[in-house]
Amino acid sequence: MGPAGVFGIIVGNIPRFLNWGVLESMPLFLWDWTIFLLIPALLLTIVAQVRVTSTFNRYKEVPSARGLTGAQGARMLLDSSGLGHVGIQVEGGRLSDHYDPRSKTLTLSPEVANGNSLAALGVAAHEAGHAIQDAEKYAFLRARSSMVQGAALGSNVGFFLFFVGLVLGRNTLLMNIGIVMFSLFVLFTLVTLPVEINASRRALAGLASHNILLPDEMRGARAVLSAAALTYVAARSWLSSTYCAWCLSAGGNRPVRTGGTGSGPGANIHSPAGLFA
Repeated sequence: MGPAGVFGIIVGNIPRFLNWGVLESMPLFLWDWTIFLLIPALLLTIVAQVRVTSTFNRYKEVPSARGLTGAQGARMLLDSSGLGHVGIQVEGGRLSDHYDPRSKTLTLSPEVANGNSLAALGVAAHEAGHAIQDAEKYAFLRARSSMVQGAALGSNVGFFLFFVGLVLGRNTLLMNIGIVMFSLFVLFTLVTLPVEINASRRALAGLASHNILLPDEMRGARAVLSAAALTYVAARSWLSSTYCAWCLSAGGNRPVRTGGTGSGPGANIHSPAGLFA
């Protein structure tokens, strides 16, 4: 799941956790102190998403002096690296831009491909950076590509097994299998960090060395790519916090009910496993 997807899940659940009555009414297998381990990562994810959206919106309104579009800028970077065979296609929604190493194709959203803003050129150059990584057999990119299937399996089946283990009275066998499988997804996001940071560095270097952007325009492109990098850091933090919460929950915590029948913090407190995936 991408940063935007994680952000959507988080924001959609915020109202539930601001209401103590909802917390108290949770089933025993869902309520656990480890949920609070996710709060710092939750805040970081919100900040990161707000920052990337506001930064992109700011610099998409600033046209580049040369007037090159994102697609033209990416094409220049690819051709200068001997990657004339790498295609560029325009499709998808906002900020859905990506590079496919299997088809050797850059897919740019219309806003990025056809825009001549600092934001559009920064994002397009970043994706071109991935294509250059692929051509140079960048180690972290190759490692990430080899982990895609395992990560997809771990994020879906791992969560399913862990949750089933909770429902079945904290079946530690199922919970631990789920944790091991989910760790593949956590490792995938860890490897993704250097891949994205390196692609942004290549993008900025290419934009400057090929005079696609003027020196005083580089600040805008750098701001956009730095904001995007923060979303990956936030996603990694969120998944790591979730993983830690799961491990602690599966480590022997049992449901505990304290005295009281009210609806405040002194009433029924239960011990659960992590709630989010």
